[in-house]
Amino acid sequence: MNRTDTFRKEVRQVLESNILNYWLTLKDPNGGFYGEADSAAEIQYAAPRGAILNARIIWAFAAAYRTLKKTEYLVAAVHARDYFLEHFCDHRNGGVYWSVDATGKRLDTKKQLYAQGFGIYGLSELYRATKDDEVLKNAINLFRIVESRFKDQENGGYIEALTREFEPLEDMSLSAHDINADKTMNSHLHLLEAYANLYQVWPDPSLRDAVKDLLDIICDKVMAPSGHLQLYFKRDWTVLPGGVSFGHDIETSWLILECASVLHDVDAVNRVRPAALLMGKAGNEGLRSDGSMMYEKLADGTLDLSRQWWVLAEAVVGNLWLWKYHGDLEGADRALSTWAYIRDNLVDFDNGDWFWAVAPDGTPDKDSPKAGFWKCPYHNTRMCLQVLELV
Repeated sequence: MNRTDTFRKEVRQVLESNILNYWLTLKDPNGGFYGEADSAAEIQYAAPRGAILNARIIWAFAAAYRTLKKTEYLVAAVHARDYFLEHFCDHRNGGVYWSVDATGKRLDTKKQLYAQGFGIYGLSELYRATKDDEVLKNAINLFRIVESRFKDQENGGYIEALTREFEPLEDMSLSAHDINADKTMNSHLHLLEAYANLYQVWPDPSLRDAVKDLLDIICDKVMAPSGHLQLYFKRDWTVLPGGVSFGHDIETSWLILECASVLHDVDAVNRVRPAALLMGKAGNEGLRSDGSMMYEKLADGTLDLSRQWWVLAEAVVGNLWLWKYHGDLEGADRALSTWAYIRDNLVDFDNGDWFWAVAPDGTPDKDSPKAGFWKCPYHNTRMCLQVLELV
């Protein structure tokens, strides 16, 4: 068996046996998915449930079903959809809450742009799998909420967060380690991804314009001349202090090209191609000789040398895109090298297990929770599906 066939075989095995099989065990028979599992994979039944985890579960199982046609994946996606629409969607004001408690009651009712984007992303992917008009209607409604409530008509782009009633919010940060900024790279990137996915099933002119505007924002305001992404901004796009996220650089390098491609617009693709190549090269500055990619460079210049699976997953996909769409002949070798690092350090084939990260000393991080607000089957599932499509 040649290394291409081996690559595909290993990736599919990890997707089915290690990733998706595990997430199926978190299905709550009373609705939705449990919100947390500790490092020993013990389910924390009383833990809150986050919109991001639930929306990403919808996306992951719907996308996996479209590729692998396994009925249990579609059942899981629909199970997550029912809970998401009932408990995370604000039926009075519109939009998506940030979190609910274990019983499904509202917990944190703020409206993060990030959560609206992933709601659109998950629902639009499920519509691609099912052609359920009710699912599409809900995704379109979220698009209209974002455009009417979050869009900054004066400066362009979108506000990071608002209250339940869409009033200004004092603390707009996603998590404790984020800067409280009016606008962020991360939310604009994933809103672009969501809008482009919705456009594939609902090619509305206003949505097309929004995708093109977001592509311009990523290329003109978010990307620095170095190719690295600037992370935090004031309302007028003044850049706030931030470090370098190698994972986001390499992720954005392929996502903006994919998002431009869904418009079927040669000018849009040609517009973003040079920026995509520059971002890819910038992200690869984080690659190490063993195939891994360091996590980030902090604002003070120090390096975080931990290796996170989501960053490694994006390094695999980003380098495959550099190989296939930019003529970078070494890109495939870099992708295979990073996959070998994931396979050898993060995946336990014998027990169907995996780890989220490798510490700076090279040992797997066995203390990280298995599931939670940010521990989701998103980057790693998407990497596997991209490999099966691209290679």
